Amino acid sequence: MLKTAFLTFVVLCISIVGGGASVWYTLKANESVGAVTIGEWTAFPLMGTLDADPYSRARVAREGLLTLGRAEGLSFSAQRDSDGGALRRECSYRIEGPVPSARFWTLYAADPAGAVISAGTRRSGALHSYQVLRLADNSVSIAAGAHPAPGNWLALSGTGPMTLVLTFFDTPIASSTGASDVVLPSIVKVGCDA
Repeated sequence: MLKTAFLTFVVLCISIVGGGASVWYTLKANESVGAVTIGEWTAFPLMGTLDADPYSRARVAREGLLTLGRAEGLSFSAQRDSDGGALRRECSYRIEGPVPSARFWTLYAADPAGAVISAGTRRSGALHSYQVLRLADNSVSIAAGAHPAPGNWLALSGTGPMTLVLTFFDTPIASSTGASDVVLPSIVKVGCDA
């Protein structure tokens, strides 16, 4: 009798801890249920809509996100560079390539808590489509790092992991089912401060 009760207790503990850990991992993972991945960038097109899966709804509730509706826009995030390495604030990156059509878009770096990484009071922690210089083929080339760079520069500060967030507002890719056909800029590591 005592052996059966003990085994039941062990099985319940494993089930509760294992189930809780799997849900926590799924909610924290950037590539999970309902995700669309394009190169290094990942988006959740159904997040914030009535068609959202239970994990997306739980992520919104847990993190207190204010999501964009399907007709409002789409937000992509990247935690890795083109070679698969984790993005770090002490490194410099080149974000280059085509940007899908949108009325307005923003790019910023966020810390693990989701706060915008700012390089001080004199420099904005984000870039937007109205201030970015474009190349002849309408693509962009943006330097991201702690050291100033000519042209488009996204200033970073501090050390540790970061996430790049690229949000498109009033764009056809948000409302279409062909979000996976979009080409987004690549993130190339230039170097790191030793």
